[in-house]
Amino acid sequence: MDGLTVSEAGTHSGWSPRMLRYLERFGLVAPRRTSAGYRLYGLRELNQLRSLAELRERFDLQISDLVFAARLQREPELRRAVDGWLAGIDDDLAWVEWEQRKHERLLAA
Repeated sequence: MDGLTVSEAGTHSGWSPRMLRYLERFGLVAPRRTSAGYRLYGLRELNQLRSLAELRERFDLQISDLVFAARLQREPELRRAVDGWLAGIDDDLAWVEWEQRKHERLLAA
């Protein structure tokens, strides 16, 4: 397979062309581009789209959940902040301290 256009890929994958562009914009799929800038979806991208649909169904996920998970992978500072916040969920004192630091940063800005 040389590559499918966004419309053809939509037909083969069950995703709309608009959703394919959205998925690309947020880094969940990365089709190749022609020299003229057209998207080309190969077997790898079609498999990614199929597995993405299966993942969403299996775990009842929204696309926004996966976009956020991708951000956590790409942005270590965000991951540390979320990990720190999650660590304090079971510990009321840690949560209060986290909130206090957040308010201090807001007031300093």
